[in-house]
Amino acid sequence: MSTIIHSCKQSVLGLPEDKRAQRFIPLDSEDFYYPNDRSAAYTVIEISMMEGRTIATQKALIKALFQRIESEVGIAPIDIEITIKEQPAHCWGFRGMTGDEARDLKYKVNV
Repeated sequence: MSTIIHSCKQSVLGLPEDKRAQRFIPLDSEDFYYPNDRSAAYTVIEISMMEGRTIATQKALIKALFQRIESEVGIAPIDIEITIKEQPAHCWGFRGMTGDEARDLKYKVNV
């Protein structure tokens, strides 16, 4: 799953290989409640990113994730929920600065 998510972010968003930052939170079945019309494969994906990507780019990322996860992992789109959460660049902090101060990113945010 990690490889698929990162590969989609590379191809759609243009992220470089070394920008894989992911966190997986597995839950025991008794600790995870999901809609009755979903299976035990129900998966929630939340993506945080600086604002700037177009609606078309965000939709392309979501559709790529649905397609690749279904074809490579076998989880049907009905069992996948994807949320993109955008924040302004000044709300990001990394390498001792805020995102709007970073001038050396190896990828474009406005795509």
